[in-house]
Amino acid sequence: MLGRLLKEEARRSRHGDEADSQEVGRQRARAVREALQSLGPFYIKAGQMLSTRPDFVPPAMIEEFGRLHDQVTPVPFHVMEPVLAEEFGAHWPRLFREIDTDTPLGAASLAQVYRAVLTDGTPAAVKIQRPGVELVMAQDMAVLRRTAGLVRRSAPRFTAVIDLPAMLGVLFDAMEGESDFRKEAAHMRTAIGLTEGFKHLTVPLVLLDPTRRVLVQSLAPGTSIHTADPGELTADERTGIGRDLMTLMFRGFFLDRYFHADPHPGNIFVAPGHPAHLIDWGMVGRVESNVSRSLVLALLNVAANDGTGLAKTWTEMGHPTPWADLAGFRTDMAALVPKATSASLEELNFGVTLTAVLTHATRRGIQSSPVIALLGKSFANLEGSIRHLCPELSITEIFGENLRTIMFGLAQETLSEQQAARTALELMIAAPGSLQQGREILRNLADPPSTRRTEGNTTVSGNSRPSVRAALVLAAAIIWSRRGK
Repeated sequence: MLGRLLKEEARRSRHGDEADSQEVGRQRARAVREALQSLGPFYIKAGQMLSTRPDFVPPAMIEEFGRLHDQVTPVPFHVMEPVLAEEFGAHWPRLFREIDTDTPLGAASLAQVYRAVLTDGTPAAVKIQRPGVELVMAQDMAVLRRTAGLVRRSAPRFTAVIDLPAMLGVLFDAMEGESDFRKEAAHMRTAIGLTEGFKHLTVPLVLLDPTRRVLVQSLAPGTSIHTADPGELTADERTGIGRDLMTLMFRGFFLDRYFHADPHPGNIFVAPGHPAHLIDWGMVGRVESNVSRSLVLALLNVAANDGTGLAKTWTEMGHPTPWADLAGFRTDMAALVPKATSASLEELNFGVTLTAVLTHATRRGIQSSPVIALLGKSFANLEGSIRHLCPELSITEIFGENLRTIMFGLAQETLSEQQAARTALELMIAAPGSLQQGREILRNLADPPSTRRTEGNTTVSGNSRPSVRAALVLAAAIIWSRRGK
C-alpha cells in the first residue's frame, strides 16, 4: 500500500497534475504519513529518514513526513506489567518504593515510560518495551529488505544513485538499542563519558541492571525542549545548552564517530539551574573514518564559502555514475554555499542545507554515502531543538571554535608522535591562510590510500599521492616559514 501511494505521488509530481488542489495533495501526504504510523516503529523511523531525502521523496511528502513521531495512545499498565514480571520476576514491586502506573511519562510505539521511586528514595524513569514488539520489528526488517532487493533488481539506474539497501542497513544498525535495552544502556554509559566536561549537558544514569525489555534510569528534571518556556532559562543557560549540544554533535560526527541519531526536541529535557539531559539512546549512528573526515572538509568548504571545493569533496565521498554531471553539480554548490556561510539557526536550517546538497548530488547522478540520510536526520532534529532555545547561534561559528580540537584529533589518528601533531596543527590553525591548508590536508586524509577519483571517473594510483605524514609536516613547515613575513 505504502509503495503504491509513494509511486502515485511521484507520478503526479513529475507530470504536474493540475486537477489536484493543494489541499488534496496535503490530504494524500497525510494518508501516507498515517499509513507509516500504523505500520509500526521501523516504518516511522524510515519515514523520518525519508523526510531528509528530497531527492527520493516527492516535495508534497516532505513536510508531512517531518511530522512523524513515536507518540501513540498509551495502553493500560496491566498490558505492560507481565513484561516487568518476566524480566525482574514476580517480586518486581520490591524494587520500587512507588511507581505511577496510572499516567505514563511517555508512550511510543516501542515502549512506555513510567515515573517511579526506588527503595532508597531515588527518583527514576522505568522504560518498558511493549509486548510483541521484537517479533513485529523482525518481520518489518525482513519485508523492507525484500522490498529494497526488488527495487535494486527492477530499477538498477535508480539504485546506482540511491542505494536503498545500504540506507536501510544504516537504519537497522542504528536501531539496535530500540529492541534490546541492554544495548541502549551501553549507549548511555558511552554517552556519559562523552559528555564529561560539558557544563550544560549530561545523560541520565542507568540505575538498575538493564534487561532486554526493561531499563531503569535516573529521572531527567524539567520538561522537554518541545514544551519548555525558553524565558524560564537565563541567557547563559540557553546559549550554553545550545553550544554544548552543537559541540557534542560535531565531536560525535567527526571524532567519536558515534552520535545520538534521534535528538528531536522531545528527547532533550531542560530545567532552570540544571544541565540539559539528552535521553533515549536507543538509536545511535556510527560514521566511518573516511566519511567523517570528508564531512569535516565539507564544512570547512562551507565556512570558507567555497562551493567548488564542497562539490569536489562530496563527489569524492560518494560514487559518480557514468552519466554524472559534475560541472552542473559545481554550479549548484557555487549557488548554494554563500547562503549557508555564517548563517544563524534563525536564518538557516543546516540540516536542510545538507539535504539540499544531497538532492543536487542525486539529480546530477552522484551517489552519496548512505549514512548521510541518518546524519541529515540527526542534524535536522538537533537544529530544531536548539532553534527553540537559542535561534541566534551560528553553526559555522561554533564549528570554527571546535576546529582545533577536531583537527588535532584527526592528526592523532594519523601520526604516532603526538607532539608533532600538536605542533603542526597549532601552527596550521593559528597562521594566516590556515583554512586552505587545513582543507588540503583533510582532503589527503579523506581520500582512500589506494585510489583517488578524478572528474573524468578515472583513478590514479595511491603511490602518486604524498603520505599524510608528509603533507602535515610540509604544511607545518610552510606555515612556520611564513610566520616571520
